[in-house]
Amino acid sequence: MSSEVIGREVKRRRTFAIISHPDAGKSTMTEALALHARMISEAGAVHGKGGRRSTVSDWMEMEKARGISVSSTALQFKYACEATGDDKDFPHVINLVDTPGHSDFSEDTYRVLTAVDAAVMLIDAAKGLEPQTLKLFQVCRHRGIPVITVINKWDRPGQTPLELIDEISERIGLIPTPMFLPVGIAGDFRGLLDRRTGDYVKFTRTAGGAKIAPEELLDADATAQAEGDAWTAAAEESELLSELGQDHDQEMFLAGQTSPMIFTSAMLNFGVRQLLETLVEFAPPPRGRESIDGVAREVTDPFSAVVFKVQAGMDSSHRDRLAYMRIVSGEFERGMVVNHAQTGKPFATKYAQAVFGRDRATVDTAYPGDVVGLVNAMTLAPGDTLYLDPKVQYPPIPSFAPEHFSSLRVTTADKYKQFRKAIDQLDAEGVVQVLRNDIRGDASPVLAAVGPMQFEVVTARMKAEFNVDTIIEPLGYALARRTDEASVAELNRQRGVEVFTRSDGAILALFSDKWRLQYIEKEHKDLHLEPLVAAAD
Repeated sequence: MSSEVIGREVKRRRTFAIISHPDAGKSTMTEALALHARMISEAGAVHGKGGRRSTVSDWMEMEKARGISVSSTALQFKYACEATGDDKDFPHVINLVDTPGHSDFSEDTYRVLTAVDAAVMLIDAAKGLEPQTLKLFQVCRHRGIPVITVINKWDRPGQTPLELIDEISERIGLIPTPMFLPVGIAGDFRGLLDRRTGDYVKFTRTAGGAKIAPEELLDADATAQAEGDAWTAAAEESELLSELGQDHDQEMFLAGQTSPMIFTSAMLNFGVRQLLETLVEFAPPPRGRESIDGVAREVTDPFSAVVFKVQAGMDSSHRDRLAYMRIVSGEFERGMVVNHAQTGKPFATKYAQAVFGRDRATVDTAYPGDVVGLVNAMTLAPGDTLYLDPKVQYPPIPSFAPEHFSSLRVTTADKYKQFRKAIDQLDAEGVVQVLRNDIRGDASPVLAAVGPMQFEVVTARMKAEFNVDTIIEPLGYALARRTDEASVAELNRQRGVEVFTRSDGAILALFSDKWRLQYIEKEHKDLHLEPLVAAAD
């Protein structure tokens, strides 16, 4: 495949994630985007009420029961963008990686953010910026990921547009540049003012928001008569923003200084097409990446990819494990034998699939920006690199500092074999960190997590996928530090300390509280005690 063809394929791809605080409407928005791309015939709530199809991204029973996302999923679809004049036979390819909404799963979300080129920051119109959104925005800023801001739930009472714009500017230093402003206050969502054309996009509700909302395009004069004060208010706000310099500037957006903004109701499917058009028109296409030795791998260079997620149990009829890889450079062809940088061994890609939620289809070719699932990839782990010569290895994805620790054991001895297999699988996926030492042995490993809900996922999946009942018992530890072999003997003599080896070979010392850690650091300055990466970093 020539670099010219690869370059052309790269230009039509957009790979992004949605970040938000829980209950901001992320899974509903994911569905709405798929609906507008004609990938599903109607949107359904997470619980599939009224016989409607359940959400394409939340497929775990635990997710459906609680109405939250606890695992990342990937969706790929094609979209012919009107704004860019797409040929319907050569549309844009959208790779949407859905992320867990709950802060307990921020480690999984961080992995996703290593695999995307842009992010949609979804904000509840009534609640404004919330803690989890702030944390994830900081990750985007640190990684240089441009952000598109979406104010969701405008069909419900909430703040004013200018209040939300000011809050974002003041709290995170990101200057919103609305592409569309709402006509009608929060709770009375009538349509959108297109700030570039001055036209009015009027929406019509559908039953339960199950179908794409019909749109009617009106000019300013016709709208002024139809909408009266609501249109006048939106037009005046648009003029004020222009006077303040808050119009879209592509260079400032890509530099992370500004953020295109859109007002939507994912539940009603209002503003969703405008979001898709904004993503296609302004979000950056895939770009090259620096290797671990600082050498850039360009998108037109030979094939390379990074594994950012490993997931099993997506379908009870398939006992396989799927490794999600983000293609960084070159063309991928199913069946090609590539190199696994971490082991130095060849890796065959016979079973490669495009993923839509948990539905799959065989993929024969893919390009930079695409997310491809490799089936039964038992040797792959998050952060691994696959490549064709010349050799390349990308920086690893760090494990976050755990803050919660529990021991896990099986309830009946006859299930011990399945118990060991399940632990190994969940560990390889990165669902939790698994710690072991000689005293506790393999029968009672210690699970380390960023948030306690990760333990619930472990026990639920143990039961659902392996038919293993387990008992989980919280331990009296509050923080961990990386240590070394030379420090282990002294640490084991200390009260309130226990030393373990993590599956990746790292030696971790667990401490009962920060005061115990401070005392030991003061009394034993020769010990190696290194902080781990914090979840909010």
